[in-house]
Amino acid sequence: MKDKNFFQKPIPLLICAIIATALWGSAIPAIKIGYDLFGITGSGAPAKFVFAGIRFIIAGIIVIIFDCISKKRIVVPKKDEIKGIFILGLVQTTVEYIFFYLSLIYLSGVKGSILNSIGNFFAVILAHFAFADDKINLKKSIGCILGFCGVVFCCFEKGLDLSFTFKGDGFILIAAFCFALGSVITKFVTRKSDSVTVTGWQLAIGGTVLAIVGAVFGGSIAFYGIKSVLMLIYLAVISSCAFTIWAQLLKYNPVGKISVYCFLNPCFGVILSGIMLGENIFNIRTAASLLLVCAGIYIVNAKGKSDKNFS
Repeated sequence: MKDKNFFQKPIPLLICAIIATALWGSAIPAIKIGYDLFGITGSGAPAKFVFAGIRFIIAGIIVIIFDCISKKRIVVPKKDEIKGIFILGLVQTTVEYIFFYLSLIYLSGVKGSILNSIGNFFAVILAHFAFADDKINLKKSIGCILGFCGVVFCCFEKGLDLSFTFKGDGFILIAAFCFALGSVITKFVTRKSDSVTVTGWQLAIGGTVLAIVGAVFGGSIAFYGIKSVLMLIYLAVISSCAFTIWAQLLKYNPVGKISVYCFLNPCFGVILSGIMLGENIFNIRTAASLLLVCAGIYIVNAKGKSDKNFS
């Protein structure tokens, strides 16, 4: 079986996309469960940084090992790649997940999953200014507006009273912006570099910096039985395996054809938060917010024959 033929077939493509987005969707409820298993739910931020850092170090090592096995050689970044990988690691792993992990202290899994999806729309806006061939058009504008409406609607948790806290909602929006900025940086860095190699090393570097920051400020974690170990491994697998699958899909298919599946991320996040955390997902506000966000992501990524750029 040739990889190219396999990843281009409709059924394998769909299955791989579902697996990747399901893994990403399970991240928020898994992290919140991990806080409990490691006894750091009520602890300070440094312990959570160490927890996150170890997760991404392991994830990076997994990707690097996979990369070495697939290429049948030891893979290390070239001298002219190190700066870009280091910057990417700081933005998309260290800074992003400092705010991401802190936000989950204050947010439910459902709300976090919906708010985090705004990173897709931030990416569209940043790409407009960063790349000449990726300008905002009418279709993307409509998609972004729908997505933002879904996110705003999600914040109305108490009737008509807007429920927005900087430490919760604000932090996860900052994390989503870092994700979008990291996506732009990734496109620049991977123009002359292998995407799997870049991701493995940026995860390991960003995770190391994140763990060091936590340790310097007095953070530490203790393993309480096999469940805590398995959860940490699972969180590392989410980052490593989901990206590896996604990278293969992007390698053999048009970006637009694959990106449309991003609407599954918040869907899985909401559903799995209900299953894993026991949160109430059967209400009009959640359904409407999710519908608007998913519609926005779909419209942004769907192909159009007559799109007019706004430049």
